[in-house]
Amino acid sequence: MEEPLLARHLESELSWALASARVVNIVGPRQVGKTTLVRDLLKVGKFVTLDDENILAAIEADPKTQLDALVAETPEGPLIIDEAQRSRKLALALKKAVDENRKMGQFVLTGSSNIFTSSHVADSLAGRVHTMNMLPLSMAEINRTGASRVLDWASTDGGPDPAKLPKPPVLSRAEYIELIIAGGFPEIRNLSEQPRRRRYRDYIDSIVERDVADVLKIRKLDKMRRLVDQLAARVGNELNVSKLGEDISVQRPTTETYLDILTKLTLLRRLPAWTSGETGRDVRHPKIHLVDTGIVTALRSMNLSSFNIGANPTALGGLFENFVHNELWKSLPLQDRDWRLYHWRHEKREIDIIAETDRTLVGFEMKTSAAVDAADFRHLISFRDEGPGKAWNVIGIVVYMGDRVLSFGKNMFALPLSIFWSFKG
Repeated sequence: MEEPLLARHLESELSWALASARVVNIVGPRQVGKTTLVRDLLKVGKFVTLDDENILAAIEADPKTQLDALVAETPEGPLIIDEAQRSRKLALALKKAVDENRKMGQFVLTGSSNIFTSSHVADSLAGRVHTMNMLPLSMAEINRTGASRVLDWASTDGGPDPAKLPKPPVLSRAEYIELIIAGGFPEIRNLSEQPRRRRYRDYIDSIVERDVADVLKIRKLDKMRRLVDQLAARVGNELNVSKLGEDISVQRPTTETYLDILTKLTLLRRLPAWTSGETGRDVRHPKIHLVDTGIVTALRSMNLSSFNIGANPTALGGLFENFVHNELWKSLPLQDRDWRLYHWRHEKREIDIIAETDRTLVGFEMKTSAAVDAADFRHLISFRDEGPGKAWNVIGIVVYMGDRVLSFGKNMFALPLSIFWSFKG
């Protein structure tokens, strides 16, 4: 008997989007479950894919007529167009269609990149398109629990109360590391070690060989592939574009172009540096994270033994930070408030991740052990009491591999990693 489909937390946002926008645009990496969401979980509308070369050729030859014909075959629900990024002409045809018909929920698009990238099309469709980012499975989705509400809890009026957090499940250090290594791709994460590693590497090869071409034609695909390997070795670190270009033997402008492509394909996330003024947000020194730690460990040939006592401790630190970043990233659309993620560094002090909303900041530091003490909060407390956080409401959280929620003074907490999949639906 087949295992039932995992529910995706974005289903609720999709329902809302269909009722409030004429076009719903779901963007995310290949194989994260976009097609399953719109074809099997949505259960309404007509589904077509531009992987069908006949449909793609018809749209490219006469986009408006072909789109009208497909809409005419869709008596109920939206027209769902899978792999929408494969068409260069679809965006303008959609613009004409929704200009003529004001009905909500007419089209659902899925793709590995956003087809509404041209400023002309994007501006003309403002208010008519709702774009959703779909990422690999969160740990809450894998465990069939409710979406993570850590940020909602931290920003509670009156201050966060540890008693209002759910009881987190108890995991060993090895179990945590296994989750980081497995990643969140539905069809890959449950494979045994060697097949899983091969599938993740093959996945990156297919992204470089196929999806990159949908964004921009580039001549040196081998350089792009080497770039991904170099990024995997740098997760959790600040990006040095010049050094990165030197390591793959390409000039800085080309490196920047490659990074932009990987960002558009949602494979790479560049986390900007936080400053106290909105106009001063520093995009020159972002930290880098890849969309999935399963990919990172496969590209770096890592397994559980790679993190035994005596191994390089910094390797797990970057992965752990990448993992927590991704769990936060996946939870953002599901919070009651709008949040943005940053990092902060000043001289020798740093905070791995800062989440900002209104006048509230939640700082996250990582601890790759089952023990935590007051010294682990020194950068968070310095930031709050002496640094740029003085004018803000600052909550500090150390995420660690233990099993208890602990309080370390006013608005300073140690939370087990498993808290991210502890909330009820």
